[in-house]
Amino acid sequence: MSFIEMYELPILRWLHIVAMVYWLGGEWGVFQTSFHVVNRKLSMAERKRHMETAYKIDILARTGIIVLLPLGMHMGYFWGVQPYGGAFIWAVWIFYFAWLGLCWAAFFKRETDIGIRLTKIDEAIRYVVIPLVFVSAAASLMGYGPFNAETAQKWFSIKLLIFSLLLIIGLILRFIMREWTMMFRILAEREDQQVEDRLEKSINFGRNLAYLYWIGILTVAFFGAVKPI
Repeated sequence: MSFIEMYELPILRWLHIVAMVYWLGGEWGVFQTSFHVVNRKLSMAERKRHMETAYKIDILARTGIIVLLPLGMHMGYFWGVQPYGGAFIWAVWIFYFAWLGLCWAAFFKRETDIGIRLTKIDEAIRYVVIPLVFVSAAASLMGYGPFNAETAQKWFSIKLLIFSLLLIIGLILRFIMREWTMMFRILAEREDQQVEDRLEKSINFGRNLAYLYWIGILTVAFFGAVKPI
C-alpha cells in the first residue's frame, strides 16, 4: 500500500479541519473589522485600510468554504455515505480548482470593473451549486438518493443540507461586501451622507446574519465530527 493510499483519508480530514477553522475564524475577523469600516470618526484612508484588511481575511474564509465541498464528497466516498468515486471525484476537484481560481482572480481585481464582473460570475456559480446541493441532500434524507442515508448515515445529508443554507447566507454577505466596494468608490470622491447611511445599514444587516452564520458553521462541524445519526 502506498503512502497516499495509507494516509489519504487522514490528510483529507486534516484539510477539512483547517478549512473549517479558516471559515469560522475568517468570518469573525471580517465581523470585527467591519466596525472600523463604518466608523465615521476615522479618516477615509483609515477606513479604507480596514476594508482592505477585511477583504484579505475574507478571501481565506471564501477559500475554506469552497474547498469543503470536494473534501466532503471525497471523504464521503471513503465512509460509504456518498457512492460516487473515480471520475466523479476527479470532476468535483477540477471544478473546485476552476472555481477557486475565479474567486482569487476576483479578489485581486476587486477594485476594478473586471473584478466586479468576476465576482458576479462567482456568485452565479453559487446559484447552481446551492440548489443542487440542497435538493440532493433533501432527496437523500427522504430516501430518493443520490447519497446513502440509512441508519448512521443521515449525518452526511443533514450536513450538506445545512451547508447549502449557509451558502445562501454567504452569498448575501458577498453582496454586502460588493456594496462596500461600490460605496467606497463614491466616498473616495466626495462626502455623501446617504451613502454613509446605506453603508452602515448594509454592514449592520451583515452583522446580524453573521450570528446565524456562526451557529450554522458550528452545527455543520458537529454533524461532521460526531456523526450522531
